[in-house]
Amino acid sequence: MLSLESYRSKVHGCWMGKNIGGTLGAPFEWRRQVNNVEFYTEDLVGDPVPNDDLDIQMLWLIMLEEKGINVDSSVMADYWQTCVSPFWVEYGTAKINMQTGLLPPFTGIRNNDYKHSCGAFIRTEIWACIAPGRPHIAVKYAYEDAILDHGDGEGTYATVFCAAMESAAFIEKDIGTLIEIGLSYIPEDCAVAGAVRLAVKSYKDGDTWLEARNKILEEFRGSVFLGNMSMISREDIDKGFDKGPMGFDAPSNIGIIIIGLLYGENNFDRSLCVTVNCGEDTDCTAATLGALYGIINGIESIPQKWIDPIGKKIKIAYLNIGDLGFLGALLPADLDELTDRTEKLMRKIAARQGLPVELPGLEARPPEKNDLYANDKIKSDISTPATRLSFPFYDISLEYVSGITVKPDEDVKLRLSILSKNRAQAGLNIHCYTPENWDVKPAKTFKSFVGQRGWEKNSTTVELQLSPSGPVGSSNRFVIEITVDGRSAVMLIPVHLLVEY
Repeated sequence: MLSLESYRSKVHGCWMGKNIGGTLGAPFEWRRQVNNVEFYTEDLVGDPVPNDDLDIQMLWLIMLEEKGINVDSSVMADYWQTCVSPFWVEYGTAKINMQTGLLPPFTGIRNNDYKHSCGAFIRTEIWACIAPGRPHIAVKYAYEDAILDHGDGEGTYATVFCAAMESAAFIEKDIGTLIEIGLSYIPEDCAVAGAVRLAVKSYKDGDTWLEARNKILEEFRGSVFLGNMSMISREDIDKGFDKGPMGFDAPSNIGIIIIGLLYGENNFDRSLCVTVNCGEDTDCTAATLGALYGIINGIESIPQKWIDPIGKKIKIAYLNIGDLGFLGALLPADLDELTDRTEKLMRKIAARQGLPVELPGLEARPPEKNDLYANDKIKSDISTPATRLSFPFYDISLEYVSGITVKPDEDVKLRLSILSKNRAQAGLNIHCYTPENWDVKPAKTFKSFVGQRGWEKNSTTVELQLSPSGPVGSSNRFVIEITVDGRSAVMLIPVHLLVEY
């Protein structure tokens, strides 16, 4: 169980570790080289450097305060389009896809060479801090976040892995156990899992951190940053590290975070410096490691020498502050305010879900092993890209089995899955509002049945085949309507198919 004092110390330590790591690593970001860092290398004047590791998390903080805790990727997408400024790599690709009308996860899939990169795992701490000791909850939020700009990519798996570790770290200190918990949420055969296992093996085999780093880059590296050969050292060119798939960055950088955790052996200085000295996305890897260290050990564990040069301010780099109050007035001014506002959101989760935090007027829920490790449903949802919508009595997902594109006279296959949360079984009426010249099998209008919650048949799956005849528009949007016999509620599932050549 966590006292409120301990929780606040861990949250404050998380945000401070994030700022310290981001500031330490910023001068070496995306340089493929071995560094020799022991402390800050910039002349700092009491402020951290701005970076995107905190920016979008501040946006999610404001979103949760404004819209409540029942948010999903569709709500996040609206905030993203308004307030996230960059139009480069995965951030920009997601924004372009959103502007076409696509919904997540397809905003992070279509034309996205950077869906395997690092833009999402760097923004997991907000989810862990509002759901301490409940990785199931933190992962749900983090997944909805990651699919915006990483879809079904390794970037999403990296995000889920980090969120699970960070949430569990509020009640579990053992690094090996935390790694196992994180791995339980992602596919065993994904590259992120492979890089993590390789880092663990290297440590157990007695390799040096440098040998472990080289093994990670041998097997899991992406391209040199934007193909710019000035960003790689001569030594790494000689090792054959000058080529790799563009945007394939999350696996190697997650592996480097694990190297820092293991070889740092719970020493703040050593953990951070080993991480930065491995190179690659150094501000993001060090920031994530610093945040996790702060969660495990609390603010008291972070040496004052690291805090004094940067203080407690928050520096914003990539948000449109003009839409976040007058000159960004909605943003927290410093880490103290951020900790306070994070706690208030955590209390809302605790009142709804129960958390292992001792709060006045609320019964703390003791942690159990099943609260920490993934279950089959969570793993299935994470590994299956679909549009997922939650209604009061049903959860509905739509899979684009044949993809999100359509061509004249070619069939499109969709899969509709309905899970009942209702106390009663029900007859369902399903109607597809497709264009007039589209044929639908089994039919445009048909009935289905779903059992009550807890029954073996509390879910149903329908395969749909759409057959357009004649011309199709460049953007084809319609809805699938589901109603329940004897009930007035209407559930609408949006469908969007694009023509691409």
